[in-house]
Amino acid sequence: MMDRFRLRLPATLAAALLAALAACASIDATSTQYVGASHPPPTDPARVEILRVAPVRPHERLGEVVIDASTDPPPPISDVEAKLRDEAAKLGADAVVVVLDRVQPVGAYVTGPWWGRSLETVTGRKLVGVAIRYQAR
Repeated sequence: MMDRFRLRLPATLAAALLAALAACASIDATSTQYVGASHPPPTDPARVEILRVAPVRPHERLGEVVIDASTDPPPPISDVEAKLRDEAAKLGADAVVVVLDRVQPVGAYVTGPWWGRSLETVTGRKLVGVAIRYQAR
């Protein structure tokens, strides 16, 4: 009897771990370089600034970074900011200017029996930033 319990325990723990991982928050990121923009080498993500308004300092726009994040459960904001910095750094940016940050519908699903169906909305966080590189004065 005790041997059976010992054999089932690892399988039960593995199943619980997989279920917990399936419920984790997610962050997807893509970056698109603008046509005609310069192609500087990647920068250090730790040095990339996150701005809410465009700086007065002369700069060049390099491309856009798009972040799609879950809202239930939401990822820590520090993880979202880190992903934003990583993608902007790949474009060679000194900073990224956030131009859109909102929660919006990203999908829907139908639940219930055929005679009493309901439509449930899935929301997600969309964040768009413009990667910039400061110009020498």
